[in-house]
Amino acid sequence: MIQVVDLVKRYRKAQRNAVDGISFEVDRGEFFALLGPNGAGKTTTISILTTTLLPTGGSATIAGHDLFTEASEVRRMVGIIFQRPSLDQNLTGEENIRLHAILYGVHSYAPAFRLMDAAYRRRVGELADLLGIGREVFDPVRTYSGGMRRKLEIVRSLMHDPKVLFLDEPTAGLDPPSRRSLWGYLDTVRRARGTTIFLTTHYLEEAEQADRICVIDDGRVVAYGTPAAIKAELVDEYVVVDADDRPALLIELTRLALPHSGAGPFRVPLDGRRTHEVLRSIETPLSVVQTHSPSLEDAYLEIVEKPRA
Repeated sequence: MIQVVDLVKRYRKAQRNAVDGISFEVDRGEFFALLGPNGAGKTTTISILTTTLLPTGGSATIAGHDLFTEASEVRRMVGIIFQRPSLDQNLTGEENIRLHAILYGVHSYAPAFRLMDAAYRRRVGELADLLGIGREVFDPVRTYSGGMRRKLEIVRSLMHDPKVLFLDEPTAGLDPPSRRSLWGYLDTVRRARGTTIFLTTHYLEEAEQADRICVIDDGRVVAYGTPAAIKAELVDEYVVVDADDRPALLIELTRLALPHSGAGPFRVPLDGRRTHEVLRSIETPLSVVQTHSPSLEDAYLEIVEKPRA
């Protein structure tokens, strides 16, 4: 669905590239996350992919359409939810949706919802119900909570049936229950409509659910793959063990050739072994057993804190 090859962007008078030759692919219907610290090039990349910024070099396509020679076709293929809300608070939710649909040319203008064509009214109803807005879609946006506004933006962005939905920090400013609810709705949309999701976020627990992740830093790709693969490559999984008879445990760990560190408790890397397998091999009665499974946050910090040439 998305193919990016050696993409470069350098701003005028800049000393280095904001985006420095990045390449990645996103499959149809995939949930893809682009991660990186502030200034890494995430916003520049998403701006290029949504045709609001021209690149300096490289190439990119969305659904087979070239971003630079077929920009109008690309815009018809994508929906965007910006980091900052872009709703007109003086209008109702439905009026915001209607304006979007008219600007995209998918429906003809009518001055009231009841006068719009049946296909428009049906689609607004379907999406409003799917996102849990219901009758509130006819209320003024200024009366909406932050979570409701995000849901309305999703409804609006789906009106022209985009193939790719770009989400730039979509849950910024939302409380945890609203974030969880919003992701539930987005997952429903993706599975029901086969929509490709392209996410940038600072909430790493959201990216844990992605099919693939691309981490960029200083404008370059520094990690790319499934969350599990990135975690396995960068962060050790280990078990911490201790015993009342610590000297006996240390002797046994050495005899079993189990790598370990610390003076007690002892940290034993699993190196692909199962925790149960390691523990069964130890005969000394244990007083402490703690397993550590790496999180995406552990891997992310390992990536972005590593010194670069």
